[in-house]
Amino acid sequence: MEMSDRKKKILAAIIEDYIETAEPVGSKTIAEKSGLGVSSATVRNEVAELENMGYLEQPHTSAGRIPSPAGYRLYVNELMRKHKLSLEETERINQRLNLKIQQIDKLISDVGRLASQLTQYPALSLAAPAKAVIKRFDLIYIDANTFIIVSMLSNETVKNKLVHLPFSVEQGMIQKLSALFNAHFTGITEDKISSNLIDSAERAAGDTMGLVSIIASFAIEILSELGATETYVSGASHLLRHPEFRNPEKAQKLLSYLSEGNGLLSLPEAIEDDEVKVLIGPENVAEELKDSSVVLASYNIGDGTKGLIGVVGPTRMDYSKVAAWLGYMAGGISRALGSSGPPEGWGKLTIKEPEENMDGS
Repeated sequence: MEMSDRKKKILAAIIEDYIETAEPVGSKTIAEKSGLGVSSATVRNEVAELENMGYLEQPHTSAGRIPSPAGYRLYVNELMRKHKLSLEETERINQRLNLKIQQIDKLISDVGRLASQLTQYPALSLAAPAKAVIKRFDLIYIDANTFIIVSMLSNETVKNKLVHLPFSVEQGMIQKLSALFNAHFTGITEDKISSNLIDSAERAAGDTMGLVSIIASFAIEILSELGATETYVSGASHLLRHPEFRNPEKAQKLLSYLSEGNGLLSLPEAIEDDEVKVLIGPENVAEELKDSSVVLASYNIGDGTKGLIGVVGPTRMDYSKVAAWLGYMAGGISRALGSSGPPEGWGKLTIKEPEENMDGS
């Protein structure tokens, strides 16, 4: 069945009316509002065809139509008009972006609060530092019971630890371990320091005292600390203002998910590209988000650290306005922190497919 221009205009009119009212939309309403100059009967036929094509749904027999996830997706990809921020909107965002940015964690939480206040949806924000690796190990022998682990990381920081042993070790063993760790434990991320790698290193060094495990545990500890990502949730109560979440069970399910702070952590792939992304209903990976939509925008904090802002709301969301707000915020933060400017191609509104993890053995 052909998707004509008239069908597209009718679908856009239904979606925009439903976004505004949260009520099923009838053919008469669309005939009056769409400006197509056609009768209610003609609109009714087109609406029936749009329903058969999977773009509209009818909640119950006597009601009008509401958009399906496929209808929202077509709207976001092809029909949605790009929202142009008003002077008042840009001034409001700019004022709030004049934050005290000495502390990144405060900046991130403030960004989430601003996103929630603007959109009236729950907002999530995080900063994810670039994954660091250890470039070099130096093991410094002090005496038979003491040595120092010195690790230089790819972000040019240096971490060290003084190790006291309840047994004696020779200087030659410490030197052997230093060479072994530089050969096999540098340039790899935390998840690659596996039990198999540690066992192999112990056999290669002839270590029966657990020295390899001590050094490897320190390496895992510092890489884990450097790679830690914290998520902030703001405005979760906004969810209850929307008619889609008047059902207590449905609302509680999503609120519990958001309160755990893992909403954005389940979407890490979105942080890789500088653009706004929209995930509609079933497109979300998390089961708790299957009846909701998520809009995400990334920004650059510098030093290899990326930030992400996201809002969660009903599929009946004003995608154009939300995408414009988040995109503008992300660009403002990137500029304030010295990067190249607003996210490139933020209006593309694409979804990046998750990549398979490499085996960590």
